[in-house]
Amino acid sequence: MLVDKVAEILAETAAEVIEPRFRALADGDVSEKAPGELVTVADREAELIIAERLRGLLPVPVVGEEAVSADPSLVKAVCSEPAVWLVDPLDGTGNFVAGRPEYAVMAALIKDGETVAAWIWQPTTRLGYTAELGGGAWRNGERLRRAPAGGGPAALRGVVLSRFMPPDLRTAVDARTGGIGTLAPGSRCSGVEYPRVAEGDQDFTLFWRTLPWDHAPGSLLVTEAGGVSARLDGDPYRVGRDVEGLLVAADEESWQQVRRELGLRPVDLA
Repeated sequence: MLVDKVAEILAETAAEVIEPRFRALADGDVSEKAPGELVTVADREAELIIAERLRGLLPVPVVGEEAVSADPSLVKAVCSEPAVWLVDPLDGTGNFVAGRPEYAVMAALIKDGETVAAWIWQPTTRLGYTAELGGGAWRNGERLRRAPAGGGPAALRGVVLSRFMPPDLRTAVDARTGGIGTLAPGSRCSGVEYPRVAEGDQDFTLFWRTLPWDHAPGSLLVTEAGGVSARLDGDPYRVGRDVEGLLVAADEESWQQVRRELGLRPVDLA
């Protein structure tokens, strides 16, 4: 079964080249691929292994985060090819380098621009999340069903990731967070944030930068669990739409409440 085989590939690759380096990175194992953007030998080795093994299951192009970093034109395959694999070999690299446990290995299968299957593996928790379009969301074989949050904005628990917002918008959003019940600082790892919404540990997450390998897997997980993942104009998340801003929530009512409380409007995306 494809879902099980991909899950095995992610877990096995993590065990081979990522986990042995956790809190054991050597001098020269870490570098900057862009200002403030870290990459390690574990990221690069894991991507090569995962890509080769995924092509063995289904011989379509692989769009990996590190490959795109070296050649940005490769990301065009997400929209131009009938099917592609998306791979984030080590989501939360900054946490990994710092020795924090919030990191993940992620993949998604995209067909005609739509995410049809998704995988998230968290090595430190040993939790594996999978989702299939129309087939539900799962954690270690257990079905995930996200209940509505309820209770209004003052009861909501969530995360506002404003780091990449334009400064004026960030200031405006930060000034309006007082109407939200509980705000957490966030994990700096999409492979942790999305499962937290899907499982009910938090009710929403607001992202700004929306690179496809960061969001395709988790968006499908949340929506198949019963939640919402949509751009700030209300359109459901879809890879290839180059628009910043993505709000993920437990349910439609909570999604609307958060957008209203934070003063987020489609015009902000212009």
